[in-house]
Amino acid sequence: MLDSMAVAASDAFLCRSLISTRNPSINFKNQVSALSGGFSWDIRKLKVNPKFSSKVQAQLQVGIEKQEQILSGLNLGFDVVSEGELREKGFMGMRKTKMVCTIGPACCSEQDLEKLALGGMNVARLNMCHNTRDWHCDVIRKIKRLNHEKGFCVSVMIDTEGSQIHVVDHGSPSSVKAEEDSIWLFTAEKFEGSHPFTVQANKGFSEGIEVGDELVIDGGMASFEVIEKVGNDLRCKCTDPGLFLPRAKLSFWRNGKLVERNYGLPTLSTKDWADIEFGISEGVDFIAMSFVSNADSVRHLKNYLSTKSAKSIKVLAKIENMESLQKLEEIVEASDGIMVARGDLGVEIPLEQIPTVQEVIINVCRQLNKPVIVASQLLESMVEYPTPTRAEVADVSEAVRQYADALMLSGESAIGPYAQKAVSVLRMASSRMELWSREENRQSDLYQRQLGVLLSDRIAEQICNSAVKMANNLSVDAIFVYTKHGHMASLLSRIRPYPPIFAFTNDDSTRMALNLQWGVIPLLVDLSDDMEANISKTIDLIKTKGMVKQGDSVLVVSDLTPAHVTSTAFQSIQVKTIA
Repeated sequence: MLDSMAVAASDAFLCRSLISTRNPSINFKNQVSALSGGFSWDIRKLKVNPKFSSKVQAQLQVGIEKQEQILSGLNLGFDVVSEGELREKGFMGMRKTKMVCTIGPACCSEQDLEKLALGGMNVARLNMCHNTRDWHCDVIRKIKRLNHEKGFCVSVMIDTEGSQIHVVDHGSPSSVKAEEDSIWLFTAEKFEGSHPFTVQANKGFSEGIEVGDELVIDGGMASFEVIEKVGNDLRCKCTDPGLFLPRAKLSFWRNGKLVERNYGLPTLSTKDWADIEFGISEGVDFIAMSFVSNADSVRHLKNYLSTKSAKSIKVLAKIENMESLQKLEEIVEASDGIMVARGDLGVEIPLEQIPTVQEVIINVCRQLNKPVIVASQLLESMVEYPTPTRAEVADVSEAVRQYADALMLSGESAIGPYAQKAVSVLRMASSRMELWSREENRQSDLYQRQLGVLLSDRIAEQICNSAVKMANNLSVDAIFVYTKHGHMASLLSRIRPYPPIFAFTNDDSTRMALNLQWGVIPLLVDLSDDMEANISKTIDLIKTKGMVKQGDSVLVVSDLTPAHVTSTAFQSIQVKTIA
């Protein structure tokens, strides 16, 4: 169908999808497109009567100043990391898989945050299970200051605690080692300072628990047997030694089956709603919902945000229990994105099923055009050691091979001493696997489900499908998309094209949301109703920054709609060669 549309020039679809290359049979890289402001004068080569020389120079100077004024009027919000990567590696060398870093006590200084941003952090995650409200506020403002003053583009995500049983305090600001056969007291009583072999859990953690039950820390980091129940406290013996991390999650098992702990509890607790209000007031970009069990809770939060927040805050659903797996598609459709929380998910399903379930979730998200983050234990050994295991690197590479939009560090960045090294490992492993996928031509095997119901939506999908096919076949250097709400940029990202996608938008919320989309470099610009002027100005400005050169080719699409033009008539595909 795509081939027939590309060939049939008289087709009504192509009346809406205008291909501006004048002769498709000619290699467009050898053509020179006369872009606005794309030509230049060399006054030294002008042969003029000397008495007119000063007049010509004055006219040229006025022309140059006018051009500079035009360019200065267009603020190109190119973040310093993408700009540096483009200069160093070129278009095809740019990393496409995004990186999310959990911010904790080990990386919360402005200097550490800047190092993570320089390393390629696209989204900073704040886990609301940890630290104080003032601490979170301070981190958010540091990130925004880095964006504003130093030219970064780092989005902010808060992650709700959810209705879960977890460790409140274990007497240490970082991790505690539980040795085999050691006896520990788990209590809901509050205490100050460090109490050896004593763990403070949240209220009600021991309800329904019996002697002989197994207590598992963070899905298997350490395990205990309940040997005595004293009032609401549990005395436990360590059976599998391991690490306690701050705010570790507790699960209980009996006769090989998980003891249900959250039955009847709401997805969002009272504390979660207070955290959400905090996120709204601080202008965060994403809210991740923990322990989502149905689509209604996601829709409820999205509706609430639409009435309470002036900016568009995206809602991500965390897939981490059996209920969310059973209702996966409806949750994905209702949300703005998904996080595959493998740690908690691994508590509820057999470990050997995690790889296949992860691939299924990633595929469903891509088909439904929603970004997906693979999280939990990607480089877990780097919480303690400066070098990951080879198995961890293979795990990261597999998530990239499956075309996850983003990878997430948890304790590796939040409490580990090697956060920058962990980010570097993610970046290198991602880039290498992306190159391999391109060499193997794996994108050509990606099936696309039709999403649109309205004709205009179906046309947008077909334009993006055709645009990516053209971009890959013609080996263009980049795809430029001009977009208000990011829809067409996400449709292009969904097909995982070879060249990077530069998304120009005049909406800051859209820019920060696109920060999570595979292969998309979001740029905040001033856009007008004149599409050709937008294209010419952005290309000229990128040229002045030395990031493109003569002969580079870009494929251009847009979903901007001037008031006097119908949406279907204005959507188009163009190919431009830099003059």
